[in-house]
Amino acid sequence: MKPVLLLIPGMLNTPAVWREVAEALAGDADVRIVDVTTQASIAEMARDAAACVADVPAATPLVVCGFSMGGYTAIEMLTRADGGRRPDAVGLLSTSARPETPEGRVVREKTIAAIERDFEKVVQGVASFGTAASTQADAPLMQRIVEVMRGAGPAAAIRQNQAIADRGDHAEALRRLDLRVLVMCGREDRITPPALSEELAALIPGARLEWLDDAGHMTPMEAPDKVAALLRTLI
Repeated sequence: MKPVLLLIPGMLNTPAVWREVAEALAGDADVRIVDVTTQASIAEMARDAAACVADVPAATPLVVCGFSMGGYTAIEMLTRADGGRRPDAVGLLSTSARPETPEGRVVREKTIAAIERDFEKVVQGVASFGTAASTQADAPLMQRIVEVMRGAGPAAAIRQNQAIADRGDHAEALRRLDLRVLVMCGREDRITPPALSEELAALIPGARLEWLDDAGHMTPMEAPDKVAALLRTLI
């Protein structure tokens, strides 16, 4: 039986954010992608992500990779005490270990208000801020990124912002992790800057840190081949 790879999307993402990575790894693993557009909290996302791999036998290798908000979800999965299937390895892509700050909550409240006023404007702004200069010069790629974000819809975007604002602080649990962890980040990420990935990797014993050149925050779409190659080392 093939190893199982569970991919978790980020905020403002449909499962399509992982399409190219999933296609690249289809020969290496049973690739599954959880939908995180319907839940009201990171804990609910982790519950549904765990349900996606509940059938995986203990003898079958399981790798989980979370992107951005999906990284918060993957971390939440690792701290669950419900006896669910524990991953053998975890990828944390363009994400952070930090809980929300008071300043961050204010920004999220403003973001929610902006979504309610003009969702399309928010999508365009996030797409621009969340990508590298080389990506922005690729009009077809930018259009695909916008379509993925637009596809999540305003209601899901609001729920996700609220869920992220209420995420837990799992730093102590991460310090005690005993499994293979790969932290990845785009060199030009302005949403979760590289320093946060350095901090995350330093927090987890034995974690490996890899950089994605010429990529911003939207790494599954900006650098799918590189992300797939790195995940292949976990599989």
